[in-house]
Amino acid sequence: MLSVSNLSVQFGKRVLFDDVNTSFNNGNCYGIIGANGSGKSTFLKILAGKLDPTSGHVHLEPTKRMSVLEQNHNLYDDKNVLDTVIIGNKSLYDVKSEMDKLYADYNDENADKIGVLQQQFEEMDGWNAESSAAALLSNLGIKENLHFTLMKDVDAKLKVRILLAQSLFGNPDVLIMDEPTNDLDYETITWLENFLANFDNCIIVVSHDRHFLDSVCTHISDIDFNKITHYSGNYTFWHESSQLALRQRTQQNKKSEEKKKELQEFIARFSANVAKSKQATSRKKMIEKLNIEEIKPSSRRYPAIIFDRDRVAGDQILNIENLSFTLEGVKLFDKIDLNIAKGDKVVIFSKDSRATTAFYEIINSSENKFSGKFDWGITTSQSYLPIDNHDFFTKDLDLVEWLRIWATTEEEREEVYLRGFLGKMVFSGEEALKKCNVLSGGEKVRCMLSRMMMFRANVLMLDEPTNHLDLESITAFNNSLKKFKGTILFTTHDHQFAQSIANRVVELTPKGIIDRYMKFDEYMQDDKIKDLRNKMYNN
Repeated sequence: MLSVSNLSVQFGKRVLFDDVNTSFNNGNCYGIIGANGSGKSTFLKILAGKLDPTSGHVHLEPTKRMSVLEQNHNLYDDKNVLDTVIIGNKSLYDVKSEMDKLYADYNDENADKIGVLQQQFEEMDGWNAESSAAALLSNLGIKENLHFTLMKDVDAKLKVRILLAQSLFGNPDVLIMDEPTNDLDYETITWLENFLANFDNCIIVVSHDRHFLDSVCTHISDIDFNKITHYSGNYTFWHESSQLALRQRTQQNKKSEEKKKELQEFIARFSANVAKSKQATSRKKMIEKLNIEEIKPSSRRYPAIIFDRDRVAGDQILNIENLSFTLEGVKLFDKIDLNIAKGDKVVIFSKDSRATTAFYEIINSSENKFSGKFDWGITTSQSYLPIDNHDFFTKDLDLVEWLRIWATTEEEREEVYLRGFLGKMVFSGEEALKKCNVLSGGEKVRCMLSRMMMFRANVLMLDEPTNHLDLESITAFNNSLKKFKGTILFTTHDHQFAQSIANRVVELTPKGIIDRYMKFDEYMQDDKIKDLRNKMYNN
């Protein structure tokens, strides 16, 4: 279907890919993974023909059509929404446009041309194009009254969904998507997971959403050592099997037969669990191909995220009474009464992300334009990871000096002590002497986590903590929060984060809160809660 031959990519002295030979086959979904900076997005641009490799070439089978999720959200500002989707199948759109032009200037000479074009259009199923595009838009939450609106007049977050519909339109033979779940809500991601899991052609996707990768992928394509290696299975299988293989490498005393049996048992357990889950099509393909020979140790470096507490909190954690907040005339939440108990791990949730961020800013005393009150328990100590960390990184300090700002004792000010926390977040050696004001988004979040670990608080607050992090950091972070014995309030678009950590869901709405002690999936799938959510958001 799609093949890559002798592909090399080099920027200056930096080599991203070296003599890569691989192929992507029909019926499979490949999840491209790799550390930040390994070249995932660059590789997709090369496959899509938007970037030339240093050497080598990409070959798509003749007559096969490739569709790419467009990253430039303003590219189609002069087109209406429906046409933007149909452009996803360019040859069909070109025929349609040519017919429209000839109809606009109709004469006897044009009639024959129109007849030929109409036949081509019919063979492409063009007469159903508008209804198919409209159905895709509706499934992605774009209401019918927007279908003929110009793209330049559409809200930025809705543009993301329209361009997603464009990439899916017309059943492409190869579908290439870079971070397709960005800016999508839970319901839309769920729809997309089901759509792609039952998509019959070839998909190549980059995503930091582990639940999404697990739901749609039949293969994981790992970028490591300037090569790309395909492994059968989804992300969880790749991660768990590579960790098992790494452990086995250190177990010198175990016989090879015992190790092989352990791997076979792991595959059997994993296959049994996957077989029970929803998206049956892609998962069935995946299970059929799981192979013990493919299991290899990973060279990935996982940060050591460990949240200790200086003291155990008492029973009183946080009490909130009659809390309301309005922003620019829009009521984000109203008359909230909430009591957070010891050991609660609460996912704070809203359809409007401004509501959750305002909530954290209020209870951290960074926002004072609210009504109502809140009281922290006297035995609590809080640590907060805000969604916007820009103000923390404005000074010209290296990372050791930066972390020293937050030290409270002489021991904590020692360089060895500070390097210990930075080292846990994979800033070792010279990396700890980087200037804090030139860090990438992911590096900044890792510094903020070093700071949080040093605080040893018994209450953690996290507003979109996985933003900018790579899969290794997200996985390590997720596992540490599951083990944390204190209280957590967090907001996340990472489905697996929410499902695996939270034991309570609190949703902030313009008409109050919905508060339930249950797992996130159970909350989102409960019919009574769905009805209640509709009432709480609608006027």
